[in-house]
Amino acid sequence: MQILIIHQNFPGQYKHLAPALVEQGHQVFSLTPKVEKRTVWRGVQLLPYKIARASSKDVHPWLADLETKVIRADACYRQALAWKEKGLNPDVILAHHGWGEPMFLKDVWPDAKMGIYCELYHLDSGDSVNFDPEFETKDLRSNALRLRLRNLNNSLHFDAADAGISPTEFQASTFPEPFRSDISVIHDGIDTELVKPNPDAVLKISDDLSLTRDDEVITFINRNLEPYRGYHAFMRALPKLLKARPNAQVVLLGGDEVSYGSKPPAGKTWKQIYIDEVRDQISDEDWARVHYLGRVPYDTFLAMMQVSRLHIYLTYPFVLSWSLLEAMSAAAAILASDTAPVLEAIRDDETGVLTDFFDGDALVEKANALLDDPDKRARLGKAAREFVLKTYDLKTHCLPKQLEWVARLAAK
Repeated sequence: MQILIIHQNFPGQYKHLAPALVEQGHQVFSLTPKVEKRTVWRGVQLLPYKIARASSKDVHPWLADLETKVIRADACYRQALAWKEKGLNPDVILAHHGWGEPMFLKDVWPDAKMGIYCELYHLDSGDSVNFDPEFETKDLRSNALRLRLRNLNNSLHFDAADAGISPTEFQASTFPEPFRSDISVIHDGIDTELVKPNPDAVLKISDDLSLTRDDEVITFINRNLEPYRGYHAFMRALPKLLKARPNAQVVLLGGDEVSYGSKPPAGKTWKQIYIDEVRDQISDEDWARVHYLGRVPYDTFLAMMQVSRLHIYLTYPFVLSWSLLEAMSAAAAILASDTAPVLEAIRDDETGVLTDFFDGDALVEKANALLDDPDKRARLGKAAREFVLKTYDLKTHCLPKQLEWVARLAAK
């Protein structure tokens, strides 16, 4: 078959699936603005398209999100027409529709079967909206209307798509019927052969400090350090955590931008805002044991997971982070927030320990207890890895199921 894959930051969630489809003998293409000329990545033909215009300055704020998606969809549509004239005629389109690009592709190829990656449907209750009182939406009625318009991108794709795929039950559950029944829950997959325990791992912090499994290392990861991923909750617990664990080295990974949720005040970052909030509660000696790595190469991330004695993961009821499952695959002991997406992976006192997202004292108490109990950490870490091997392993579980899903989609 000819298979076209759409992702605004290709390969994204198709990192493993796209090359596997090539190995099956299919012709695989991707329309992407990330390349300027036609090129090849792991057998996938990358076809460029350009986004021709920027968003309007005076558009109604409720429509700003949709406008950016329509602009991308329009650019992708026009380039798709050009590639169609050159012979591109996909049997199947696989698309992450979150940025709008595939919105009009069935108008170019009406006979193609389209499967969309269903990451999240925005609800006005029951998920991350008003989960955190500190960032509570003041005008609930207006917020419901805004979210309804934001979901127009989802709804437009429901009409075009033949099926959906979602990585977790929680994420799939946010989507409404009747489309929810067309969504298969199959995770992107964790490469457990790569992400595994390594007793000899070394995490280099600086020229003067390298950490190993012999050190008491506490880890915390966000793609970007921000409230949606519990950065503020972690930082507010940090002064007591450092006092309770005088030998611990605390390592944080994440950028200074915003992936989700609201932006910080102009000229500031969430990272620095919460450093400033707690810094006067932490002695210089203790602060020297806190290490911000920013964004790092994958091998550094992997070493961080492999030396971690305790990995703390906090999140709003939102998309589950790959990093949690990777930490589990590395057999790290996990202390995680008792929030809906986490519960699919962390079973309290089985694959990790759960704690209230907002209770900093409980977080410190449970972290302290785990760090004092090597036998329990070993039990939890082993069970966490076994759970990932059974449920989220890339090669034996997730990738075969993804390939079966593509075959079913093509046969519709």
